Amino acid sequence: MSFRRRVKEYAEAPISHHVVEEMLTEYNRPNDKISELIRSGELLSLRRGLYVPGPETDLPVPHLLLIANHLRGPSYVSLESALSYWGMIPERVYEVSSATLKTSKRYTTPLGRFSYQHLSAPYYSFGVRSVRLTEQQTALIASPEKAVCDKIILTAGVLLRSIRQTQDFLLDDMRMDETVLRSLNVSEIRSWVEDAPKSQSLSMLVKTLEAL
Repeated sequence: MSFRRRVKEYAEAPISHHVVEEMLTEYNRPNDKISELIRSGELLSLRRGLYVPGPETDLPVPHLLLIANHLRGPSYVSLESALSYWGMIPERVYEVSSATLKTSKRYTTPLGRFSYQHLSAPYYSFGVRSVRLTEQQTALIASPEKAVCDKIILTAGVLLRSIRQTQDFLLDDMRMDETVLRSLNVSEIRSWVEDAPKSQSLSMLVKTLEAL
């Protein structure tokens, strides 16, 4: 069986080194074969031990948001990437941004850049949704409410002390859609404040959203 036919069964998600080795059991030195597949373009290495089908297979790669979940875990897509996914900001996003329980890190891969910023529990686990991207691909993405909170918390130097300042940050600096902001679940955000970093800024966010 060709490698393309074998890898097609796993093409809906990034593939671990262990799974690739299992496809190559007939080889005495599977790691040498993996290197050969990378050189021939049949396998694309995202980082050590994680792969997707290469361009020579003509197979589609998994959704970038799903790749982000696998590249560094546990993690979920957030910040501008989640805000863009939910249609809250007009700008196109060129880097997939995520939050993680691990240390902050950035990856540059053949498919683009992926960045991860650290958040601590229990706040980390609030407001994370399992979102179906395709029929067979599901990714963890911050809810619209969590993405806004994460942006405030993880942006250095942002300390919100007034409704006017918060409105300027959301509407002018971030260019968020005011209609979408009005639809956010304010009570849910309020329930996170006590356990969140920058709790005073999130309290001001709640007051601002209530005033819109």
